[in-house]
Amino acid sequence: MALEAIGLVEVSSIARGHEVEDAMLKTAAVTLLVARTICSGKYIIVVGGDVEAVKSGVEAGAAIAEGTLIEQRVIPRVHPGVFPAISGSVELRPEETRALGVVETFSASSIIDCADAAVKAADVILFRVHLAMAVGGKGFFSCTGDVAAVRAAVEAGARIAAEDGILVGTAVIPAPRPELFQEYI
Repeated sequence: MALEAIGLVEVSSIARGHEVEDAMLKTAAVTLLVARTICSGKYIIVVGGDVEAVKSGVEAGAAIAEGTLIEQRVIPRVHPGVFPAISGSVELRPEETRALGVVETFSASSIIDCADAAVKAADVILFRVHLAMAVGGKGFFSCTGDVAAVRAAVEAGARIAAEDGILVGTAVIPAPRPELFQEYI
């Protein structure tokens, strides 16, 4: 199955979250990317697949959320680099750790839109998309590359968040200490 779109459903109930997840997976041929509790007692389900399957899965999940729906989102034509960054499967080699860029948002699901815009805007390695776990329901992404590319990526991601009014902050560190990448090498 081609992963070309990402769909998310965020609900305020853990119990309902499991039902939403089940409905999403039974309704459409999608791949489960993330399903877990997140800060403030919420539950998030993230699926990938072709655009129509993802739309169907998200619609099915949102339909049974019954008063617990916080957000639903479908992001079509997602850059392929976003999927491994969400799942935490990006392995950086020491020679790939150049400038470091970070964008932080108030919304877990919106960070995927921001990360997608960033990696489409510049030649960077997107190595982490963090969805709300242990960060108060916020999201952030991290990327690396040459300084100009990282600046362009961070600006593109931040622009998306700023338009939605959910930008918390950004950072571009031109020559970071190796310890900043330690958990990724």
